[in-house]
Amino acid sequence: MCGITGMMLFNGLAPSRETLQRMTDVIAHRGPNDTGFLTDAGVGLGFRRLSIIDIREGHQPLANEDESVWIIFNGEIYNYKELRSMLIDRGHTFRTASDTETIVHLYEEFGEDCVKMLRGMFGFAIWDMKKRRLLAARDHFGIKPFYYHHTAERFVFGSEIKSLLQAEGMERSVRPESLLNYLTFQYVPEPDTMFSGIQKLRPGHYLTVTEDGRMNVTRYYDPMFEPEDRPFEEYVEEIRVRLKDSVEHHLVSDVERGCFLSSGIDSTAMAAHMSMFESIRTFSVGFEGANNETVIAEQTAKALGTKHFSKVITEQEYFDSLPKAAWHQDEPVADPSAIALYHLAELARQHVTVVLSGEGADELFGGYRIYREPLSLKPLAWLPAPLMRALHQLAALLPQGFTGRNYLLRGTTPLTERFLGNAKIFTEDMKASVLASHADLLGTYKNPIQIAGDYYDKTRHLDPVSRMQYIDMNLWLPGDILMKADKMTMAHSLELRVPFLDKEMFELARRIPVKYRLAEGTTKYIFRKAMEGIIPDFILNRPKLGFPVPMRDWMKGPRGTQVLEQIEAGKIGEFVRFSAVEEMLAKHRKGQGDYARRLWTIYMFALWHETYLLPGSAGQGGTRDIKVSQAL
Repeated sequence: MCGITGMMLFNGLAPSRETLQRMTDVIAHRGPNDTGFLTDAGVGLGFRRLSIIDIREGHQPLANEDESVWIIFNGEIYNYKELRSMLIDRGHTFRTASDTETIVHLYEEFGEDCVKMLRGMFGFAIWDMKKRRLLAARDHFGIKPFYYHHTAERFVFGSEIKSLLQAEGMERSVRPESLLNYLTFQYVPEPDTMFSGIQKLRPGHYLTVTEDGRMNVTRYYDPMFEPEDRPFEEYVEEIRVRLKDSVEHHLVSDVERGCFLSSGIDSTAMAAHMSMFESIRTFSVGFEGANNETVIAEQTAKALGTKHFSKVITEQEYFDSLPKAAWHQDEPVADPSAIALYHLAELARQHVTVVLSGEGADELFGGYRIYREPLSLKPLAWLPAPLMRALHQLAALLPQGFTGRNYLLRGTTPLTERFLGNAKIFTEDMKASVLASHADLLGTYKNPIQIAGDYYDKTRHLDPVSRMQYIDMNLWLPGDILMKADKMTMAHSLELRVPFLDKEMFELARRIPVKYRLAEGTTKYIFRKAMEGIIPDFILNRPKLGFPVPMRDWMKGPRGTQVLEQIEAGKIGEFVRFSAVEEMLAKHRKGQGDYARRLWTIYMFALWHETYLLPGSAGQGGTRDIKVSQAL
């Protein structure tokens, strides 16, 4: 795993070495083992390396035989040996044993179509000296990031936003529309970011930039579900075969490997399959209380025979780590479990350089409980549209707490408005009540329903559950799950690999009918059946917890006051009414509703704002401390 940076200047001048040095130095955590640069007329490339494969010879930027094609690459290609053999047969000469060089020769042979042949995770940039053109690409599911800034004068890019901010003249300001969408999604949906003028290359996309500044973005992969009604046992056997194959491919490395292990089926499946090939170390974290995941994880590790390491995160440790975690995130992600992942990665890095994890299984096999909602609402689905609207209006008049009110409201709300992904923090009405400015945009900006609508429009032929999974594949997975996975592990120079998010695995998962995904009152039914005899029985049907952070309880105590103080210190009064935040905390403490997630969403925005936009802050290159961890 590595960090890449670069810049194209459309006036033909080479970017300064000093600028490239700053851009790479700020992401040294992504690659502490090596650094490298290339400058040419109009282009400069920078690289930080975390040595994983071909430790001695994998220096970047790396070129082809005649040094006309140069690459900087972040990620891992798991089928590089097969591709390398094919390319050698076609006459290509290799100077290293790295997976990076495979991409260079693949590009020589197939041009932009080379991305379609890669099996792995990646964000890379290729500079073609003969064509005077840059090709940049991001992997199929968005496991690895790629950010860019494009104007008439230049194109700046990197693995992290903080790299781009080192370029001269980079404006730092909040994109108002991104803030409005963040308040609903708890992350900024791609391709936008919280920064004006900085975008993300979407998963399954590549772009080209010519020396005169013309940019073109192309989608090469679409994770569409296409269920096929085949025998149940056929799918069960294929899951077993493909998962074992994927894990085996994901074990390729020249460094020590381990596995994250929670109390759930996904990470347990990873650890069990890794154990088929080698003795492994597993890692877990949890919080004090009834839902401490380390207890079950330790039992699982004992059953699998792994060498296990665990840690219980204290409330103080959690909040002490927030300033660094917020800096590493680049933009606010209001998922409390991201901070737990930060501590888990810190623990694992003390022992290994690579870890496998279970991200993606829920999106592929239907693992979230919300996916069962269409089945529970089926009794209302037959109603004609006029009657459904009338019933919705009637249900809205019922008093809060009235039995069946929420069921009627959700059952009479179209799926396209009801489900926007696994987080829906603020509604449009709630935003209007909390915003200090930009409320005028609420009726005109591209809102969450419209953003999700782009994906719903493509899935009219699918069942409701598959449509929900497609929404999560395109929004929740890259925006929340994979973003925090990349940033929180790379903060500790730890490479995370996700064997479920393998294109060969998805080619199977996308064809499994919903009747196999959801059955007998449980989620991921077919996957659970496929894991019988492979993972311990006591894990097979455990409910999903997902780093259960006790945020609701914390907000009711002194920590809620501290959070309020941090929100005020973040100087976000231009965007959010502080009195509205105070009111939410007061209601939360009085038991008049659960406002913990809404408070946390605003809190993380305030922390990001203080980190990256206030003068003298860490994100501005300063040293001013962020006061979030005072002892109580």
